[in-house]
Amino acid sequence: MTSAVYAAGAVCWRLIDGRIHILVIHRTKYADVTLPKGKVDPGESLPQTAVREIREETGLAVTLGVPLGVSAYTLASGKEKVVHYWASEVTDAAVLASTFVPNGEVAALEWVTIRRARNYLSYDRDVEIIDTFATLVDEGVTSTFALIALRHGKAVSPSSWDGPDASRPLTARGVEQANEIVGTLQAFGVRRIVSSSAVRCATTVAPLAAATGIEVRRTDLISQDAYESGTSDVRKVVGKRVRSGKTAVLCSHGPVLPDILREIALATGSITGSYLSSAAGLSTGAFSVVHLSASNPSSGIISIETHEPRA
Repeated sequence: MTSAVYAAGAVCWRLIDGRIHILVIHRTKYADVTLPKGKVDPGESLPQTAVREIREETGLAVTLGVPLGVSAYTLASGKEKVVHYWASEVTDAAVLASTFVPNGEVAALEWVTIRRARNYLSYDRDVEIIDTFATLVDEGVTSTFALIALRHGKAVSPSSWDGPDASRPLTARGVEQANEIVGTLQAFGVRRIVSSSAVRCATTVAPLAAATGIEVRRTDLISQDAYESGTSDVRKVVGKRVRSGKTAVLCSHGPVLPDILREIALATGSITGSYLSSAAGLSTGAFSVVHLSASNPSSGIISIETHEPRA
């Protein structure tokens, strides 16, 4: 069996004269009209690929919003190509800062309405992705932010640690995980970092803080010690983050994560269910991205995606 080729891209969108327009690219080599996307480079996650490829093809610096699904088709080589897509709201500043010039890969960029795109794109598979995005538009949930529930990296086991539980450090593997996840987290445009006061949590988000320049806000309210003693206050932490409307990472512990996901659901008027347990059942270094409406967070969770560090 031939191995699949993985790629990632996005439906880049912005408001022009009060109407949503999406970005299509005119490719030089293939003389077609398509969505920006590209193949995964070694060591990259799919979200990293989407952001990098959009920058390379369009000159636009973007972050990712809601996942829009997967397009799969067979290449001339016989291999299957699998492309993951996200929505991406493009800011005016990003448009002004674009470094795009026509080149051997992309001849031109064009902003078109959704209606125009449906008749303009060269491939039905791209139209299907646009249709998924159009559903979000119809529901009024295009502008989004995310709360990212992150489980700390692999830590030294309690049985081999003599000090207080909160002082347990990461193992070498845990440090690797903390560094591995930085690029993927950055792809979602993190604006705030909140961590349990435990060393293993604060150390997990330290590389992200260094890469972004964002100060880590450490709190006992989502720590395991507070959870076990009954003094935690996950609702207070989550409520503040929902009200802020800014994408934030909440780094905590396995036993606390179900409460974090449940409080996000309650704070946004979402129906609770087993999907929350799945999103909270994270391995060390893994995280779930909970997408919420920026204009109306009480409209509920739009989607959840989970990402694991490389093995």
